[in-house]
Order: sequence, then C-alpha cells, then structure tokens
Amino acid sequence: MSALDAYKIRQDFAILDQVVNDEPLVYLDNAATTQKPQVVLDTLMAYYHEDNANVHRGVHTLAERATAAYEAAREKVRRFINADSTKEILFVLLLCKVLFVQMAPC
Repeated sequence: MSALDAYKIRQDFAILDQVVNDEPLVYLDNAATTQKPQVVLDTLMAYYHEDNANVHRGVHTLAERATAAYEAAREKVRRFINADSTKEILFVLLLCKVLFVQMAPC
C-alpha cells in the first residue's frame, strides 16, 4: 500500500485553496460539517441540474434516473466495504439521531 499524499489530497478540496490569518487553511473534520472534494460538489451540482427528484417515489424519468444513481452509489459502497448485500448499506441524515431513536424504548 502506498502512503497518502496530503498535498495531492488537498488539491481535491477547493475550499482549502485559501489563506486564513496569513496561513494556508487547515480544516480538521468535525461532526457538524465535512468539507467536500470537488468530485462530490460536481456530482451534486449535476444532480440538481439534471436529475433532482425523489428516490424510489416516482415513475417519471427524473425519479428513475435519481433512483438508479442512488442504487449505484449503494453498490459502490457495498463493494468498497465488502458488504454481502446492498441491503446492509443505509444512507441517513443525522446518524446520531437515527441511532438514538433506534435504541430508545418504544
């Protein structure tokens, strides 16, 4: 396995290409906000420009394309983490809240 090149990785994050307080911006990840690489920003922009529709909730072309992209992403994650099935891959907003609700007594 090769070593990670921090300078090359920084180039993927446009926001890090600025100077703050006379120093190159350094942003350490936190639970509230994560900086996104350019490929993510480009993908989101393309989605909003071309396929903005509810996933699994429509039978029109935009919804079908959005659903196909969503399921393709689930498959990519499945392969990346070596999961047995895409059913093991969940995309959620506010994970801490989801976990709390799941663990709370009914």
